[in-house]
Amino acid sequence: MPTSEIRLAMRAQDRRRFLPPEVAGDHHRDAPLPIGFGQTNSQPSTVATMLALLEPFPGMRALDVGSGSGWTSAILGELGGPGSAVFAVELVPELVERSRAAIPQPWVSVHQARPGVLGLPEHGPFDRILVSAMGDALPQELVDQLADGGVMVAPWGDVMHRVRRNQGDLEVTDHGGYRFVPLRDTRFLPARSGDYPGPEC
Repeated sequence: MPTSEIRLAMRAQDRRRFLPPEVAGDHHRDAPLPIGFGQTNSQPSTVATMLALLEPFPGMRALDVGSGSGWTSAILGELGGPGSAVFAVELVPELVERSRAAIPQPWVSVHQARPGVLGLPEHGPFDRILVSAMGDALPQELVDQLADGGVMVAPWGDVMHRVRRNQGDLEVTDHGGYRFVPLRDTRFLPARSGDYPGPEC
């Protein structure tokens, strides 16, 4: 998908709608912005990079892990269109409710994460999986939720990765260093601010 289409989709889903009032005035900044509960709304340039790697397409079935404010979920919904199904999953109940109110598309649904369960295996398999939180290793539970030919973009360790599933084989490529909030699951080590080099997202 051309970068221009991604930029148009990002503008169509106004970032301000997904931000708390106290930081909404900074919506134009290319920086992560706090949304409460130790979470952030990701830096727009990082979102654009991740979406370009993800290669969304109309009618896709997509999963957004660590959906936070819901902005990336709404952008995925914009790119997928009414024929798509986008499933967002978030651990913080208050952010689940806030993002449900902010996302306009009926084909995008926000789900409360369950302890000990990564992703939404009951709704898979997915054509595309976007992960906006840092793990310490390849999240095999999410790989298992990828459809054949599916693509996942996820940070682990200190690097952004793109994973394509091809008839049981995985093609994994690295795409530079980033910092994200930690993927809060018992199977991943907790991260602290400053643990990861590269831009904080």
